[in-house]
Amino acid sequence: MDDPVQDLRRRLAASHRRGVSITAFLSQVCRTAARALAASGAGISVMADDGVRGVCAASDPVSQRVEELQFVMGEGPCIDAFATRRPVLVPDLGGGAMSRWPGYAPAALQDGVRAVFAFPLQIGAARLGILDVFRHRVGPLTDAELPLALGFADLTVEALLDRHSDGTDDNRAGEVGQRAQLFQAQGMVMVQLGVSISEAMSRIRAHAYAENRGLDDVARDIVDRRLRFDEDRP
Repeated sequence: MDDPVQDLRRRLAASHRRGVSITAFLSQVCRTAARALAASGAGISVMADDGVRGVCAASDPVSQRVEELQFVMGEGPCIDAFATRRPVLVPDLGGGAMSRWPGYAPAALQDGVRAVFAFPLQIGAARLGILDVFRHRVGPLTDAELPLALGFADLTVEALLDRHSDGTDDNRAGEVGQRAQLFQAQGMVMVQLGVSISEAMSRIRAHAYAENRGLDDVARDIVDRRLRFDEDRP
């Protein structure tokens, strides 16, 4: 039986010659991981130590939405796995996860997700992000699937470091721009409402959730002055 991780590793080397972007390659990793792990989907988020999301790839639109949902809510397996540097394996999202993540779990269940498995992307002390695997059925990863999932996580780390080291990944520059834009948006909302920087972030997250939009899109509207948070104030 072919090893899907080794096959992707060969494709990674070839992607340089073909000029394939890191985002396109990570999307391929997500699709392959979903098939190999009998999952409904997978997502990859690149994160900074402050928890701000950068590049995000997913196997399909639903997985993209569930991946983004964790950052809108500020909670979920992905957030915990990044903070603890350990995999967070949730075979039944409808069990204790409902009290652990009271915002994320019900919303993910509404999208049909019944199990989530989050794997840190890290090397040494450096944390790069998270690989999430989603399933539409309750149940743990098997003894064969768990090391395979870790293999996909290791491959993702290789891909991120490889593109970063040779200077071909322009998406890392995009990540920095997104982070700076989000910080600027937080500052603007803080001034508009006269609240703390953490409260400003909470307001942005709440707006993104209420409008079913991504944090990056909302931050862009704030910075471009298409959206203000003080318009309803007397």
